[in-house]
Amino acid sequence: MVTVLSDLAQHVAKGLRQTPKAISSMYFYDDAGSRLFQQIMELPEYYPTRAEFSIFREHGAAIVAALSPEAGEEFALVELGAGDGAKTKLLLHELLEAGRPFTYVPVDISEGAMTGLVAALRQELPELQVAPAVSDYFTALHQLRTRPGSKAVLFLGSNIGNFHPAERLSFLSQLAAPLAPTDRLLIGFDLQKDPRRIRAAYDDAQGVTAAFNLNLLTRLNRELGADFDLAHWQHYTDYSPLNGAVRSFLVSTRAQQVHIEALDETFDFAAWEVIHTENSYKFTLPQIEELAASAGLRVVTAFTDAETDFADVVLATQAE
Repeated sequence: MVTVLSDLAQHVAKGLRQTPKAISSMYFYDDAGSRLFQQIMELPEYYPTRAEFSIFREHGAAIVAALSPEAGEEFALVELGAGDGAKTKLLLHELLEAGRPFTYVPVDISEGAMTGLVAALRQELPELQVAPAVSDYFTALHQLRTRPGSKAVLFLGSNIGNFHPAERLSFLSQLAAPLAPTDRLLIGFDLQKDPRRIRAAYDDAQGVTAAFNLNLLTRLNRELGADFDLAHWQHYTDYSPLNGAVRSFLVSTRAQQVHIEALDETFDFAAWEVIHTENSYKFTLPQIEELAASAGLRVVTAFTDAETDFADVVLATQAE
């Protein structure tokens, strides 16, 4: 009998067989992980969410003008990974108040998250035209190519920083491919700053980030029948100002074996061996311009908060 492994099981099998061991941060977000991340965003050390909110509050009207078609025709505001839409609601209010004709197209692979967002929007902004898409990013964007009118695509937060450099360029190139010359792309970039502040944002004093990272092992125990003993694992993070990379790890505090029932396999861990779980790159504005050019895009304008902690960058195709 052939056993069909889940995507998670296949990913874990590949990640724990390699050296160094690694599991993608995309698997942080089960229900408990999502709740913990909501707590992280409220921590005093975690500046990115507050910084982006301040950008939208301070520059909302200018951002709307930069994203909207000049001729005033109807367009689609497409948000990749919409989540709860908290920050986006600031832009939606600005668009509605400005009388811009548009349809909001939130894209998320989670049907549950999408249902909750649409219900909240119908209650808070009943006049808003919403066309939700439960899909992966690129399928949704390619389907929108046949839709009349232009598009403004949002990829908010600092999610772009979770990609390795080669993956980041590939991702941006794929985002650029379906864009027409009049379309716009708004991406959030966490900027380089005091290295101590950056590191503290990923290793807070209350230990919420540690719980968020360790919850990944709890998920593997629950969903794959693993037997990780969390008492013998710890969270560790570092930041390199040389390449702008925050790296997060789960560290085995002793030599141990972990059996994963779904894989029918046992994995050996040496004392202080790590599982690499996340990258979060920080950028400079010149690096963003260089990255955009490599992906066939150009920077139209960039908005930063007062402390220059974060940038929301409007991009367009190089041909216009």
